[in-house]
Order: sequence, then C-alpha cells, then structure tokens
Amino acid sequence: MTPPFRRHVLYLPGFDPIPPRRYRELYRREGADQAAISGHRLRITKAQAPGFAWTVHGQVEGRDTRTVIEVALWSDIVQASMRQGIAGTFAQLARTSWTYIATGTLTRLMRLRRGPVIAALYPIVVLLVQLLLALLAGGMVAWGVVALGGGWLALPAGLAALWGVLVLGQRLDHRLFAYYLMHDYAFTARHRGGYPPALEDRLTQFRARLRDILDDGPDEVLVVGHSSGAYLAVSLLADLLREDPPRPGGPTLSLLTLGHVVPMAAFLPDAGRLRDDLAWLGRAEGIFWLDVTAPGDACCFALCDPVAVCGGGGEGQKWPLVISAAYTQTLSPERQKAIKNRWFRLHFQYLCAFDRPGDYDYFAITAGPQTLAQRFAGRKPSPARITRAVGARP
Repeated sequence: MTPPFRRHVLYLPGFDPIPPRRYRELYRREGADQAAISGHRLRITKAQAPGFAWTVHGQVEGRDTRTVIEVALWSDIVQASMRQGIAGTFAQLARTSWTYIATGTLTRLMRLRRGPVIAALYPIVVLLVQLLLALLAGGMVAWGVVALGGGWLALPAGLAALWGVLVLGQRLDHRLFAYYLMHDYAFTARHRGGYPPALEDRLTQFRARLRDILDDGPDEVLVVGHSSGAYLAVSLLADLLREDPPRPGGPTLSLLTLGHVVPMAAFLPDAGRLRDDLAWLGRAEGIFWLDVTAPGDACCFALCDPVAVCGGGGEGQKWPLVISAAYTQTLSPERQKAIKNRWFRLHFQYLCAFDRPGDYDYFAITAGPQTLAQRFAGRKPSPARITRAVGARP
C-alpha cells in the first residue's frame, strides 16, 4: 500500500492583525468549494504542532495525502504597530509620505506598476479628506456659535466638532480600511525598508521552527508567503539556506509567494538586507520558488519578478518562476462580477477556490501528491513578466 504523501506548509501572512483561525476557516470553506469543482477530497482536523496549525487529509489526483498547515504568527507585532490613535495615525501619514517621496521610492514604484501605488495612495487621500471635512465642520460650528453670540464658546465647540468627525472616520474604518492601510505602509516606511528588531527576532524563531519541520522528514516542506509575508518568506529561506544547506535525501524545500508587494519595501533606501536576500535566493540551489500574482489584483505588483526588478537579476538568476493566476481566465464571469472592485477579496483570491482552475490551484498545491517542482516542471514564465531593474541596489 502506498503511504500518504506528507507535506508541511509554513504559511507567512501579510500585515494582518486578525487571529490565525481566520486562515483555517478560509481554507476549510474555500477548500470545500474547490474540492466540489476539481474532484478533491479534503478533510480538516486538528494538528499536533507547537503553533497554530491544522491537518488536511486529502485524496487528490488519485493519491492519499496528509498536509500540516502551520501559521507563522506575527500578528502581535502588527497589532502593537497599530496602536497609534487618531493623532498618531496622521503623524504616520506625514512621515510615511515624506519617506516615499523624498527618497525617490514613489517615483520608482510608479515606473513599475501604477495599480499598487494608487492603492497605497488611497489611505492618504481618504485620511486627508476626513481631515478636511473635520476642519470644515469645526469652522462651521465655531462660526455658528459666534453668530449666536456664544463668543468664548466658539473655539471649544469648533474643536469638539472637528474631533467628532475624525472619531467618526476612525469608527468607520471597518468599511474604509484607511487607518489599516496607513499602518501597513507606515510599518514598512518607519525603518526605511529595514526590519525592526521585533521582526528580526521573529524571523529567527521562524527559522528555528523551519529546521524542526525539515528534521521531521515530510516529503515536502512548503513555505508560503502572501502579500508582505512574501518578502519575509524570502529572508527566512535565504537565512536558512546560507546557514544550513539542504541535506541529500532530505525533504524537498519549496517556496510559494502570492500577491507580493516586495518593491514597497525593497525600493526603500535601508532595505539592503532584503535586496541581498532576494539576489541570493534568486540563485540558490536546493529550492524551487514559484511566484504567483494576477493583474486583476491591484494590491500587488503583478508579474513583477521580485528579484530582477529590485536589482538582483542578471547572470545566474534561477528563481522565481513567475506566473499569473489569470483571474479573467480562471474565474467565471459570475465570480469575477461578485468580487469586482473588492480590493481585499481580490488580494486574497490566491488562497481561494477557482471555478475554472488552470495549473494554479492552491488546494492541489498544498494538499496534492506532487511537490511544487514536479507540478510546475517545464512551465514557462509568463510572457508578460516584468524584469527591468527599476529599484536597482545603490
């Protein structure tokens, strides 16, 4: 009897303060949908792992499989960075805007892809509009109080109205996401592309955990990085492989990056560590790296080779294999219509079901019986990929 194909997935989320059970429930719901479409059989149970994890028992493509999916948590760091309040967030807006503009990073990003830059400008515009409305409200209330003969009450009344509008804007952020996105970009810009000490410490912990997973001996160890988690995954694997190259006969080591925003960090002036990691991993032995983006995802740098555009390409570059999730082909017109203009939903589509799946199927990749290298053997990169070095290293 053929034993089940064993895989361990270490998933690095993006800048997300939400507890990790969200990812388990997303996998459960979307996996059931994909199973009905593609003929997979997936069953989810608890996992015996030190972190937050679940086990996927699958029968995919004619073979039994068992996958442990573990979330590499850094949501506590995200939450701590978001405790800024209203005044602190507007201060972040000023500092972050200045960092991206004064260093020339914004100009270089615009030369690469305008979609994610427009998405980055969205929270700035929304917050400035809120501030303008607050100033107008405060001025009108103060003028009204003066007109009614209130005199000395005009200033406190105006300030109260101004603050009330700003508080209302903050409370509506579960719909607007302006504060959330501002915190995201400010987190990256605060250290001008460098990793803060807390995040460096967490990467060290992830590296130790990844070594333990490799020592456990599954058939494949698959590191998945989504959004800003993609560049964390790059640094994690670059550090691991520099210190401890893969041993012959050990598990296959694979990297899957989804919807990356690498240039938002790597183009900043103090991102030398990340740029070095990209250039090194792009030439590394003992790994297979697949990068998946989609032009329909305005929050990512679609089809931009993260190594090449950041100045690490050229002779000897092997990775990543850059392909498109091709939403216009892999999603039916009905599904495209249902998620149209929903930026965050489109940005998370890589982790969801496709009702017209092509060779990219997240659930076949994570719960199927082939390694990433086997599944994409012979696959050519997307002809529309971008490789010009816009953010070349200084």
